[in-house]
This record gives sequence, structure tokens and C-alpha cells, in this order.
Amino acid sequence: MPRVYKPGKVAIVLQGRQAGKKVVVIKQLDEGTKERPYPHAIVAGIERYPLKVTKRMGQKKLAKRSKVKPFIKVVNYSHLFPTRYALELEGLKGTVAAETFKEPTQREDAKKQIKKLFEDRYTSGKNKWFFQSLRF
Repeated sequence: MPRVYKPGKVAIVLQGRQAGKKVVVIKQLDEGTKERPYPHAIVAGIERYPLKVTKRMGQKKLAKRSKVKPFIKVVNYSHLFPTRYALELEGLKGTVAAETFKEPTQREDAKKQIKKLFEDRYTSGKNKWFFQSLRF
């Protein structure tokens, strides 16, 4: 069976608190682990998307509306929906590992790094589709 969830692949979460949110696969574990004996992936996604901005807005308002709230999560493959898109974020690979979820402070540090990467990507204007919420 071909690997669907490669690092950098964009997927949509189907179940849970972040259902309907877009995520990027950071690490895939097809075989599972001892603690999680099912195929799963470590993902980073956007909990709160940036708001719409216009030309008339000042720098302060623009900066406030361009903020992104990220999340990191371990998600079962059956709760992910793969898309045809991929993000090439080299900085994401080293930020989150399996040990990150054991300590809350490590988790917060990883979220801060991801937030910075996502906001840089958003302000540069690349991958605009990733930073817009899904329309149903």
C-alpha cells in the first residue's frame, strides 16, 4: 500500500476538537508504537485562522488580524482526510517529536516555533489556501 501521509502533506482533521481544520503532517508512524498500536501521524495545524485584511487598515490592526493560533496533535490515520496539497516547511521537522507530548513546557515551546513559522509563511503570501478556513 502506498504511503499517503508523508511529511509536508496537508490533511483535514475529521474527528475531535479540531474537526474541519487543516493540518500539516510532520511525522508519520505507519506501524504505530508501543503506546499507540495504530497507524498515526504527528500533525501541526491552525486552530484559529487569520482574519481578513484590507488596504485601509493600519500596521497595528494588520499585525493583530494576521495572528495564527496553532496546535500540535497525534492523530489516528482514520481521523485524517488527505488532500492533494503539500507544504514545504523544513523548519517543522525538527520542532515536534514523540517526546514533545510528554512535557507541557516542551509542547508550548514547539507551539511557539510553529506559530512563528506559520505567521512567516502567511505574511510572505505563500500558500494562501492553507490559511483560510474551510467553507462548507
